[in-house]
Amino acid sequence: MLLLTIGDIVGQPGRKAVCELLPQLRQQYRPDVIIANAENAAGGFGLTAAIARELIEVGVHVLTSGNHIWAQKDIIPELDSGTPVLRPLNYPPGVPGRGYFITEQAMVVNLMGRTFMSDIDCPFRAMDRLLEEVKDRPPVVIVDFHAEATSEKMAMGRYLDGRVSAVLGTHTHVGTIDAQILPGGTAYVTDIGMTGPADSIIGDDAESVLRRFLTGMPHHLSVGKGKPVLNAILVDVDESSGRAVNIERISRQLEKP
Repeated sequence: MLLLTIGDIVGQPGRKAVCELLPQLRQQYRPDVIIANAENAAGGFGLTAAIARELIEVGVHVLTSGNHIWAQKDIIPELDSGTPVLRPLNYPPGVPGRGYFITEQAMVVNLMGRTFMSDIDCPFRAMDRLLEEVKDRPPVVIVDFHAEATSEKMAMGRYLDGRVSAVLGTHTHVGTIDAQILPGGTAYVTDIGMTGPADSIIGDDAESVLRRFLTGMPHHLSVGKGKPVLNAILVDVDESSGRAVNIERISRQLEKP
């Protein structure tokens, strides 16, 4: 089974990259399940219901998120509907939405780290509970771990090694070179990278970000410009055992903004 996971989609450039490049990737690789982190898809901050539908219509099966999922209020009702949009599993009880989604072929889980991020429930214990409680899940389990600290991401990969098919990091928007199969058969990468404007600082307008660093004064950050890029990870998993057999980094760029 082939699993394609697209890194954080940022604003209109990121959506354009997905809409124009995903059909090519589908034709080339024939992935069985397509996942995309979409928490920055609406103007670089949050996700709307209309954008969720747009991404699903172009071929994404499950949309994951992170700390910005609450930024656009109209997505909140969608979290409790049949729309395959996830919020992190380890939010406290009573929060709208769900943290995992089971397709016919795989279970997709969304977790969020706590180091340098919100002080929510423990992602490690939340994942333990999920694996214990969901008995009828398919052998293939893929985790989007939306976290800031490299160490926390690596710890999650090792913690879940042999228990899930893949732990793929999102949130920092900078792709890492450590794509690997861990000893227990779990595919791992610290960060998939970003799907958005190449001429930017992690998706935001470079001049605005530099001004913030130089002055220390808060101000609005707009989405950057330039040719859209798409970063993704392709994982090949044995369907019967759930063990990953290969992991591959994918990078594509549109010729025009």
